[in-house]
Amino acid sequence: MALQPVARRSVPDEVFEQIVADVVGGELAPGSALPSERRLAEVLRVSRPAVREALQRMAQAGLVEVRQGDATTVRDFRRHAGLDLLPRLLLRGGELDLAVARSILEARLHIGPKVAELAAERAGARLAAELTAAVDALEADTDPVGRQRRALVFWDHVVDGADSIAFRLMFNSLRVAYEPALDALAAVMSVEVDRVSAYRALTAAIATGHPAPARTAAEDLLGPATDLFLSAIRTLEES
Repeated sequence: MALQPVARRSVPDEVFEQIVADVVGGELAPGSALPSERRLAEVLRVSRPAVREALQRMAQAGLVEVRQGDATTVRDFRRHAGLDLLPRLLLRGGELDLAVARSILEARLHIGPKVAELAAERAGARLAAELTAAVDALEADTDPVGRQRRALVFWDHVVDGADSIAFRLMFNSLRVAYEPALDALAAVMSVEVDRVSAYRALTAAIATGHPAPARTAAEDLLGPATDLFLSAIRTLEES
């Protein structure tokens, strides 16, 4: 393995992070115009090329619209951004955004069963050893956060078995968003990651190549944590 020196965050990265934070936080509303490159460079005390690079990255992420000879305007990230924005939305200022967490769990509940169904159809017995090993590791791990990580490894194998690049990229984005919140979600997720028998039932359904039972087993595994979290949010909203 060829290791490389660790570089500090570049100036364009810093500019990008600051402007994205203002867009996501609402300080820069959709449709509003950003200051000119020159003005941004003056305020941030950086070069105009650094500002230009940051704005180009924001445009590629769907956060702003850059027009030659015109002002750069903020876009509605809810309509134009991709899943890679989820991590920024889930944890803001070190606090968990409950609505975003809810949406991630809801997405899992709908995507997971389909992925399990495809894995049973396309991989079947080829996944048996990997899934069984993943469940054994999950059962042996007594740490709540560690068990969540073991569960992610299990689902990583399931997604591989589904052989779908679209679902793979979705899983990657959801995982990046979810991992920083493992500690905060430990209590809710214990109702899922402690159910080792449910993981074994899903493993058996996939390994025997039965799509419909695999889908049902995935729904049974993923449903309780989602229901608990939705109930907790409703209680908070009512109080």
